[in-house]
Amino acid sequence: MPKLIHVVGAGLAGLAAAVQLQRRGAQVVLHDAAGYAGGRCRSYYDARFGATLDSGNHIVLAGHAATLNYTRAIGAADELTGPALPDYPFVDLATRARWTVRMSPGRLPWWIFDQQARVPNTGPADYLSLVPLLFAKPGRSVAQTMRAQGPLWDRLLRPLLHGLLHGEPREASAELTAALVRELMLVGGSAWRPLMARNGLGSAFVDPALRLLQHGGASLRLDSGLKEIVFATDKPRVQALTFEHEHIALDANHAVILAVPPEIAQSMVPGLCAPTRFAASASVHFAVEPPFGLAPLTGVLNGTAEWLFATDGRLSVTVNGAQNMLDGPPETLATTVWAEVAQAANLPATPMPAWQVVATPRATFAALPDQETLRPGTRTRWTNLMLAGDWTATGLPATIEGAIRSGQKAADTLLNEPMERR
Repeated sequence: MPKLIHVVGAGLAGLAAAVQLQRRGAQVVLHDAAGYAGGRCRSYYDARFGATLDSGNHIVLAGHAATLNYTRAIGAADELTGPALPDYPFVDLATRARWTVRMSPGRLPWWIFDQQARVPNTGPADYLSLVPLLFAKPGRSVAQTMRAQGPLWDRLLRPLLHGLLHGEPREASAELTAALVRELMLVGGSAWRPLMARNGLGSAFVDPALRLLQHGGASLRLDSGLKEIVFATDKPRVQALTFEHEHIALDANHAVILAVPPEIAQSMVPGLCAPTRFAASASVHFAVEPPFGLAPLTGVLNGTAEWLFATDGRLSVTVNGAQNMLDGPPETLATTVWAEVAQAANLPATPMPAWQVVATPRATFAALPDQETLRPGTRTRWTNLMLAGDWTATGLPATIEGAIRSGQKAADTLLNEPMERR
């Protein structure tokens, strides 16, 4: 197996790859063009807001095994917290109705037979609408596969899937959506229990990983942007990496995991196919103490906001598929969202507290049927070069789980590769 691996990109996929490599005995050099690690999943101090913010609001589900194993490996398992049961409170801003979906923890979905636990105005037979999705065919959308309307869709499936797919679920790849749902359904209701980073994304996913890597002897090189991958002319392998401040020759025992955004990977790797359409997202943070009894996570219907996060001293919302909303002034978005948050949390609408909008125009690849076919695999035609990232063919949409799985798969594929193939 290769003795030294350069991991280019210190986002979640790169960190997961580096941790996996180190656990299996390889020497790791971790590079990133930025002056920080974490990529699109990090925490930073915002001077205007006067507090540490996350780059985005993220939900992890208890059934995301790779994510939970990763946090355990880096010593951060207690950084993820959430309700004890897979309960989802909702508020409909249009009708002012409130309800809570209470999924039963076991494998059998007893909750759909309980009128007090299931979605209002639904019966057990309505949940059979999910069955066609579990047999989804490639190239088809969710709307082409299952009944994407009615109370069950509007009051549970659409908001859940919108958050996980980062876009309109009716248009999303049925194959991707089915893989996500099927995997969680096999575990049971407990797999849907939402978890959030109690002290921020940095404390849950980034900082402990960096400490572990550095303690284990890994070399961390920030502000180290990759300029060129030099490919050998006589063998299918990478022979050198050119960074902003150094040129690194690779010998027979060296390899590379490229864990960068798709547009950067395409500029470095000849003939690489990658998604071409992306979804925007925005998080809007308000410096206000959540009222007593407000759940850590609340689904919001018929508003701009979709999910309301409640943490100490702060209320935050997520707006997925926010391409059109990012064109206007941030103040407009914040004002619109605060009116919804105040209604959902039963708070006075005025005055509006201190706020900050964190927008990501290219947050994730668009989980559309045609984009799924453009995602490359882990291997490349160069034997010592692997790809990682949530945009690669993980079988999942662009989630934290997908990013971590991609990094671990790249590491394992590289280390399991027979030396004769090199």
